[in-house]
Amino acid sequence: MDQSQVLHIVEQALWLTVLLSAPVVLAALAVGLIVSLFQAATQIQEQTLSIAPKIIVVYATIAALGAWALPELVEYTRELLHGIAQVRG
Repeated sequence: MDQSQVLHIVEQALWLTVLLSAPVVLAALAVGLIVSLFQAATQIQEQTLSIAPKIIVVYATIAALGAWALPELVEYTRELLHGIAQVRG
């Protein structure tokens, strides 16, 4: 396995990480912004008010996108294992 193949594998892994984590991060960001605006408007500074909705939205986003994310991970794993098999001969 040469350097270009290793870089290609790392590039694919990083791109897949960004692709799969972006919806979760954006959902948490949106909920955090909404909760912050609500806290600023009402002057309620309870810490659980800012964390609990984010956790719920992150879990809901992962559950909703799981049917899309799992095949992406499986396909990457298949390609990776196929590449390993080719290197071994």
